[in-house]
Amino acid sequence: MEKQIRWGILGTGRIAHDFAVGLRDVPGAVLAAVGSRTKESAQSFAGEFGAAAAYGSYEELAQAPDVDIIYIGTPHPMHAANAKLALHGGKAVLCEKPFAMNLREAEEIVALARARNLFLMEAMWTRFMPALAEVRRIIGSGEIGAVGQVHADFGISATTDPEHRVNKLELGGGALLDLGIYPLSIACALLGKVSSVQAQAIIGETGVDLSTAFTMKHEGGTLSVCSCSLRARSACELVVSGTKGSIRMHRMFHMATQLTVALQDGSSRVVDVPYLGNGYPHEAIAAGDCLRAGRIEHPLMSHEETLSLMALLDSIRGQIGLRYPAD
Repeated sequence: MEKQIRWGILGTGRIAHDFAVGLRDVPGAVLAAVGSRTKESAQSFAGEFGAAAAYGSYEELAQAPDVDIIYIGTPHPMHAANAKLALHGGKAVLCEKPFAMNLREAEEIVALARARNLFLMEAMWTRFMPALAEVRRIIGSGEIGAVGQVHADFGISATTDPEHRVNKLELGGGALLDLGIYPLSIACALLGKVSSVQAQAIIGETGVDLSTAFTMKHEGGTLSVCSCSLRARSACELVVSGTKGSIRMHRMFHMATQLTVALQDGSSRVVDVPYLGNGYPHEAIAAGDCLRAGRIEHPLMSHEETLSLMALLDSIRGQIGLRYPAD
């Protein structure tokens, strides 16, 4: 029987709930502990998901004896401090995206994980979903020819409440870090390293970006066109285009269950790409596999990849004038 992976969850918000639900569908995974800033919140979460231990501080979770890996599901500006806390406690880390607020923070986290020889990964769940694996397979088969472009958008109509996290600078709000990370990350996963990026944005009254669009020139001679918005409910689709046709990842592409392959001759087909549970199990399975194998990073979401994405986010933010307190 394969070794059980004992998970700790740091934070008890919506994303932490989603991840805990996902863990139920992960073979060989057990939710061992949860840590919150209050004992009450931790106990309530632990009761809901059957965690053996509940801690009223993140420090206690980081030092907990029966935990192999900690999933970090706190607001963006807390990721760096939380990840370091867990790594200093000798725990492997799966940190929710965006991995950190800027490249400097990300480099510090990666350096610590490498120095302590501990597994560390950005929780970019899309990279582990069956849909992306199938897109890669179709591209590799040559069916759509030589790939030249990726178009991706992720827009929602979010709350305008100035006190809500997405609208607050000090909580890392804005469209780019919350939503833009998805098209950015998948475009790079499909087209590779970026040689240049150009961005435009609409900045709102609270100082966060409400809508951001950016084009990236990739080293392989391809182009990606990406956009994100908190004020426009968009199609949320991703299209990869080649010389012979295209692949479309349907609405909410980051969790697509269907793809459409459309060819130059007018033919098209729909491919079903179902995922496990609520989608989160795939990244948790990948992290568990790495822990069992003694690896400190995963090839589908390597440290180098996370750092290069963070550098791109910094570059885009520089162009659109979006600065956070962490900068």
